[in-house]
Amino acid sequence: MARILVIDDEPSIRDLLHTVLTRRGHEVVTASNGKLGLARFREDRPRLTILDLKLPDIGGLDVLREIRSFDREAPVIILTGAGTDQIEATAKQFGATDFLQKGFSLHALGEALKKVFKE
Repeated sequence: MARILVIDDEPSIRDLLHTVLTRRGHEVVTASNGKLGLARFREDRPRLTILDLKLPDIGGLDVLREIRSFDREAPVIILTGAGTDQIEATAKQFGATDFLQKGFSLHALGEALKKVFKE
């Protein structure tokens, strides 16, 4: 199916997404911080990136901005545990494809994937 990059500092979120997405037939690569995520993005050229907003080194919005400078069309789904309408609006201005609150259901993840892959 598709190569998906998951950038999140929480091992439990990375592991969950890796398991769920792999079971759906995707190739999943992960990164635990923004710098590693950007390096993996450039190296692996994922079809989709799932990006946490709060990372230990670089803010998720800054990572999104860097991704946009490298590839203006790459789909990026934002994950957050404490998102606000303002943060969501800013992320969408930077070209975020979708926005998921942490604690999301697998159904919500599936719907976001359908939007990206137009299944």
